[in-house]
Amino acid sequence: MFFHIQLERNMQLHPRHFGPHLRDKLVAKLMKDVEGTCSGRHGFVVAITGVDDIGKGLIREGTGFVTFPVKYQCVVFRPFKGEILEAVVTMVNKMGFFAEAGPVQIFVSNHLIPDDMEFQSGDVPNYTTSDGSVKIQKECEVRLKIIGTRVDATEIFCIGTIKDDFLGVTSDPGAAA
Repeated sequence: MFFHIQLERNMQLHPRHFGPHLRDKLVAKLMKDVEGTCSGRHGFVVAITGVDDIGKGLIREGTGFVTFPVKYQCVVFRPFKGEILEAVVTMVNKMGFFAEAGPVQIFVSNHLIPDDMEFQSGDVPNYTTSDGSVKIQKECEVRLKIIGTRVDATEIFCIGTIKDDFLGVTSDPGAAA
């Protein structure tokens, strides 16, 4: 799920960047350092939407760097247990498959795939229904439900299922060929 929150970060800036464009340099460094990162507490920072306040800088003794407290608004993505997501399958093996929904990687075990689907090995490993009408393979889109999350300091791992109503393949690139 996406949230719009306010965060604070202390930014260090080298004295060579001081001048009329100090604020622009701080904002550019903030975007470079923060966008695309993950904190276990808030989730993945998708984008910075605005800078609310840049405090007074404190000179770091011995280095000449200055530390500025910066308050900023950002959009974060954090998956929750029970949430339904659309994801793209990245890898299929006999244990299940991995899918990605934005920056989050989700594993769906073969025990959490409907019983009528069986693993087919070969040049393109996949899970196929007995009648061959539905096929889960690399690059296809699936709708899945998050049933568990594990949060580390810099990463979020998820376990998902497609063994529920209205879950499963939403688009199959193999069908178009």
